[in-house]
Amino acid sequence: MAINTNYDNSYMNTYTDGTKVTNPNSELGKDQFLQLLVTQLENQDPLNPMDDKEFIAQMAQFSALEQMQNLNESFSAVKAYSLLGKTVTASVDSNGSSSTVTGKVDSVKFDGSNLYLEINGSDVSLDSVTSVSD
Repeated sequence: MAINTNYDNSYMNTYTDGTKVTNPNSELGKDQFLQLLVTQLENQDPLNPMDDKEFIAQMAQFSALEQMQNLNESFSAVKAYSLLGKTVTASVDSNGSSSTVTGKVDSVKFDGSNLYLEINGSDVSLDSVTSVSD
């Protein structure tokens, strides 16, 4: 007997209102967590409502998630600013080809979601740095 391993998981990538989930890492972000909580509240049984202790615990988890994300952004910024004036080597992918950029970090740029180091007049993502030297 053959076992079918081709599953259609497209239903797992949509909210109840039909909008698509656009989180490429498949991690539960704060927006998805809040949407899940609202959906849970909308669909609870009126004769058996959610226990207030459960609701408070979920809100605490939401708050903790948000604070961890804020800390992560702060640590990334500190890491980027600590590289100012240092010589770094980074692996940069552009148009399907990989190249190595080496130079002194002249400035740090933040575009709202990503940090970039300016090296020899070009912006390099902080995540692409492979080595650092004084």
